[in-house]
Amino acid sequence: MMKLEKIVLLVFILVLGSCKTESKKAIKTETISFTKEGELSILSTEADSIRAKAHFDIEIAETEYETQTGLMYRPSMQLKRGMLFIFPDVSARSFYMKNTEFPLDIIYIDEGQKIVSFQKDAQPYNESSLPSNAPAKYVLEINAGLSEQLGLQVGDSISFSRN
Repeated sequence: MMKLEKIVLLVFILVLGSCKTESKKAIKTETISFTKEGELSILSTEADSIRAKAHFDIEIAETEYETQTGLMYRPSMQLKRGMLFIFPDVSARSFYMKNTEFPLDIIYIDEGQKIVSFQKDAQPYNESSLPSNAPAKYVLEINAGLSEQLGLQVGDSISFSRN
């Protein structure tokens, strides 16, 4: 009986040893890099003249995944870059800053490509709703403070092209 007990104990030790948990591995997240998919200009229509206020290289978000992810998980964005969201319909829009690591100005734009409202200086990781004040088909995200610095106003328009 002693020999059987030793065999059972040895099997138990082997089984227990093989169930040892692996040491925890650090999960690496990949940095999402900017991919230029087009260019966008913001135009002022003051005093019956059109003049460019700003020009941006843009990424375009139009699939469900792209519009839900937006600029999340990125540490920053260069000054003359932005993300243009293109929706299939015109509707009241609302964004939030979940998992967004840097502050943004969120610009809501109607189907005629005119700016209808802003959410300026949206703060990182803030999950509060940031709604448009009017229905929008497009939303442009740029670095916080730029809309103020460039003097953007409701009624200014955008023009964009894809690569």
